[in-house]
Amino acid sequence: MQRARPPAVAGTFYPGDPADLREEVSRLLAAAKPGRAPKALIAPHAGYIYSGPIAASAFRRAPKVDRVVLLGPSHYAWLDGVALPEAQAFATPLGEVPIDAPADLPRNRAAHEREHSLEVEVPFLQVAIGPGFRLVPLAVGSGGADVLDRLWGGPETLIVVSSDLSHYLSYAAAKRADAATAEEIVALRAVESDSACGAAPVNALLAVARKRKLTAELLDLRNSGDTAGDKSRVVGYGAFAFYE
Repeated sequence: MQRARPPAVAGTFYPGDPADLREEVSRLLAAAKPGRAPKALIAPHAGYIYSGPIAASAFRRAPKVDRVVLLGPSHYAWLDGVALPEAQAFATPLGEVPIDAPADLPRNRAAHEREHSLEVEVPFLQVAIGPGFRLVPLAVGSGGADVLDRLWGGPETLIVVSSDLSHYLSYAAAKRADAATAEEIVALRAVESDSACGAAPVNALLAVARKRKLTAELLDLRNSGDTAGDKSRVVGYGAFAFYE
């Protein structure tokens, strides 16, 4: 087992230099609107130039907690269910976060070694929450609601789901599609697999949110045409908060 799962996309999706990374994340968080502390968040996971401002809209709300349960889709490896990395910590240029690893959950190195959906959220957590929290990083291939319900915890635990929305539509079509998806999420209704690349972990959260009678709020809804300028083919991003 690795001591720490090393960064896979530092220097591409986000700055690889620790000082530059902390400065960028701090700037993005400072520009986002503060608000009520949630129990759970949905945040996007593209390169920071594209989705960073929308992710910051979610993580600006992150409370100081002892544990973060982080779920994201497995883009590069087939995965049945959920899996932890084969490591004792999760590393970014800002340092290592200890992994809280429930003994009964499987580990899958291939599902994590190239995966960006979890990694890009961790620097936001490191800056917004500060040192001292433990991470439960779960790559999700399918399901996940039962595991999430069991790991839910109390006020010491924040749930974060990583997902982008529509992919490679025109700007106008993406706006329509993402607005419809956002409406479903706020109503705690399951989303279609083609409306969000992280539909599996999103639907796991929505199932538990319905069971536990949470309420949801849309914090931000934009796409790469809004942030990076090219409106010919865009990727959609949403930030959502869930309250007990």
